[in-house]
Amino acid sequence: MTAASRSLPKKSFIDQLADHLNWRRFLFALTLFLFLAMILFPFYWMVSSSFKTGREIGGRHATYVPSALRLDAYNELFNPEADYFQNFQVNIVNSVAVALPTAVLTVLMSLLGAYAVARLRFPGKEMLINSVLIVYLFPAVLLIIPLFTMLSSVSDNLGFQVQDNLAILVVTYLAQTLPVGMYMLTSYFRTIPAEIEQAAQIDGCTRFEVIWRVTLPLSIPALVTVGLYTFMIAWNELLYALIFLNSRDLFTMPIKINTIFNDPSNRLNVVMAASTIMTLPVIILFVAFERFLEAGLTAGSVKG
Repeated sequence: MTAASRSLPKKSFIDQLADHLNWRRFLFALTLFLFLAMILFPFYWMVSSSFKTGREIGGRHATYVPSALRLDAYNELFNPEADYFQNFQVNIVNSVAVALPTAVLTVLMSLLGAYAVARLRFPGKEMLINSVLIVYLFPAVLLIIPLFTMLSSVSDNLGFQVQDNLAILVVTYLAQTLPVGMYMLTSYFRTIPAEIEQAAQIDGCTRFEVIWRVTLPLSIPALVTVGLYTFMIAWNELLYALIFLNSRDLFTMPIKINTIFNDPSNRLNVVMAASTIMTLPVIILFVAFERFLEAGLTAGSVKG
């Protein structure tokens, strides 16, 4: 260090920040802050409201921080000794029993269908994948009556119940998740060089062995992305579950939250607590599989 540099006054934090910051960086930081605030603040409000009293939630002035971490709302959801016990653990199990099979079946069925469209040659292939996407573009409410009528006709012949049947609800969800899953995987399979699979076939692999040993390992990011996306669709779905489920013992979490919200007694803190519990598994899954989601449908398939 020279004598001249030692004689320079030490800059304060504000001066250092002023030297580093320019208009471009300032606008970027401001935009990023506003974007994060729009995403994180509703989640914070939901979590904090689950610890508030009814007076703090419904008061004239907004209460941003609860006065205490009260567990009354969570006790009402899970504690059998609490007033207005909701037995929410049953609804969690029902949601898992619907969302998990929907995600697994969507990935398995989309895998085979998308591979056939991406690799095999047959008449009307492009029209098939475009028609699959068009089906996904239809609003879900338009498919309820045709699905219900079709399943009722099949149930009369096979002797099973359409309503209050979680397996039937999974089938109705597949009508929504299969088109998007198949379209996403088809786009990904087309990015995998066909030469890799042809080399495996030359080495003696059958078509299914090529899928299992070559295509499947290269497609893990896309499969995880499709699985999480379809799991989230089934996890949050309300309309179909409201039509096909009548028994309170089979209600999924969205129906239960809607029931609590429409209760004559104002218990918004319980609604927020249930919504928090419903949101956390999806956040945990996204964080746990972040590296796969980051790769997603843009992951490279060849390392050279």
